[in-house]
Amino acid sequence: MAAPPSSPSPPPPTSQQQHQQPPFYEVVKGSSGLEKVRLRGARGLSAEVYLYGGQVTSWKNDHGEELLFVSSKAIFKPPKAIRGGIPICFPQFGTHGNLEQHGFVRNRLWTIDDNPPPLPVNPAIKAFVDLILRPSEEDLKIWPHSFEFRLRVALGPNGDLSLTSRIRNTNTDGRSFSYTFAYHTYFSVSDISEVRVEGLETMDYLDNLKGKERFTEQGDAIVFESEIDKVYLAAPSKIAIIDHEKKRTFVLTKEGLPDAVVWNPWDKKAKAMQDFGDGEYKHMLCVEPAAVEKPITLKPGEEWKGRLALSAVPSSYCSGQLDPLKVLQG
Repeated sequence: MAAPPSSPSPPPPTSQQQHQQPPFYEVVKGSSGLEKVRLRGARGLSAEVYLYGGQVTSWKNDHGEELLFVSSKAIFKPPKAIRGGIPICFPQFGTHGNLEQHGFVRNRLWTIDDNPPPLPVNPAIKAFVDLILRPSEEDLKIWPHSFEFRLRVALGPNGDLSLTSRIRNTNTDGRSFSYTFAYHTYFSVSDISEVRVEGLETMDYLDNLKGKERFTEQGDAIVFESEIDKVYLAAPSKIAIIDHEKKRTFVLTKEGLPDAVVWNPWDKKAKAMQDFGDGEYKHMLCVEPAAVEKPITLKPGEEWKGRLALSAVPSSYCSGQLDPLKVLQG
């Protein structure tokens, strides 16, 4: 009696699949049916990334506390950009150019990249996803340059969140291109009046509320009493955002991005924004690693890499002394 035919063996998993089997990574439906990737770490750590915009919209610590701000009135329907989280501004930041504000990649549908080029990674990091965006024919009419934009979002074992962008010029006509860029990071804070930012004192900045005029920061830290929209130039690689009420300090570390934008719309502008609650400005602050003053230029075949790493550490504040100041100097 003949033996029954054996079923073919399944192909061995790729290295990407080995790294990204649940519980580390899953694709689920988010608001308005848009797909999002959920990264899961130990002890309840998590992050979420919408394929629309390649946009991180959630980053939670091991207590389940949300560390990023997303407006309760955010619109999750293309072509509107999602208000909050970490929108990516490319190939233009703000109105520093001729395109729509903040460029167009935050309004496009990215895809999961199952076979990205190698990127050095901490082997302890299991929860990560690679996304990719290439321009459509319509995009090329808006901005006539061919590019590949690869984004890795990773959740570290201690809850750190990192975004690594790699942008390559894939023009075949020999043309270089230039762009400005920002990770438009919205932090969730207890009360904007209880927050201070350290690491940007004495820096020169462009004030977007005063026609991009250049000034020098005078305070020993940045505190908030009114609308702010400033681009700090040649900013240090580490910036601390201290939330006194929550006894929490966000540490922002940046690579490949010389500038840092600080933004809060305050009450008047908040009321004028359709996708932003009237009083929500009290509970958010944007501190954004960026390349604004000097655009980045890539020749055909060249690739640029820019990275943002975020951590949240407990802190206390007394007698005017910041105990985690060492995080800026370490």
